[in-house]
Amino acid sequence: MVERTEHRIGTRAEWRTERIALLEAEKELTRRADELAARRADLPWVRVGKDYAFQTPDGPASLGDLFAGRSQLLVYHMMNTSCPACASMIDGLDGFAAHLQGHDVAVAVICRSPIEDIAAFGKRQGWTLPLVSSQGSDFNADFEVFYDEDALAAGAEHNYRALPLGPEHAPVDTPGMSAFARAGGELFHTYSAYTRGLDVLNAALQWLDRAPLGRNEAGNPGGWLKLRTQYDSVHDD
Repeated sequence: MVERTEHRIGTRAEWRTERIALLEAEKELTRRADELAARRADLPWVRVGKDYAFQTPDGPASLGDLFAGRSQLLVYHMMNTSCPACASMIDGLDGFAAHLQGHDVAVAVICRSPIEDIAAFGKRQGWTLPLVSSQGSDFNADFEVFYDEDALAAGAEHNYRALPLGPEHAPVDTPGMSAFARAGGELFHTYSAYTRGLDVLNAALQWLDRAPLGRNEAGNPGGWLKLRTQYDSVHDD
């Protein structure tokens, strides 16, 4: 709770002048985002050359099965079943997944943990979107969200640049998202993003960026995040 403000105070006229100037910058950012979206859609597609085997609560599944009859698939790579940042991302994704699915886009959350752990975690969080285990497959390693000792010793890449971690840090799991397309009976990888590339996809953070104190993280990005079931309710009487 903010007891008092040290923020500058202005008149409505002063606020309006600065808000209009900010609006112009926001419009420019929107135009730039539209340009980047077009470039993203124009990236070449890469054939998926492996038959990845997954586990779902309903049994084994292939990558093609995860499309659920649709032509596009968005995957969120969840680090593990105790990651608050991952959970906050999935909370938002779960909320609007029906809109994506209704627009020919399947959605899945994939994690290396056993499917029993993933399913139980998802149930506790109240998620309804598809939860998938990639345990035992190369999927996470191939899409640069898992690194074992050999990968780190060989000089692995993450987010399209060298990952500065030695084999003593193994195993390393990271979050990410990947997009896939299905056309002509083939599967293609079309896009992946990691680190701050995920930032804009987290609905909670985007709303916080419009709150009076912003993310209010005090130099610890995301350190305040908890699982949705761990927050204490706060009410003003």
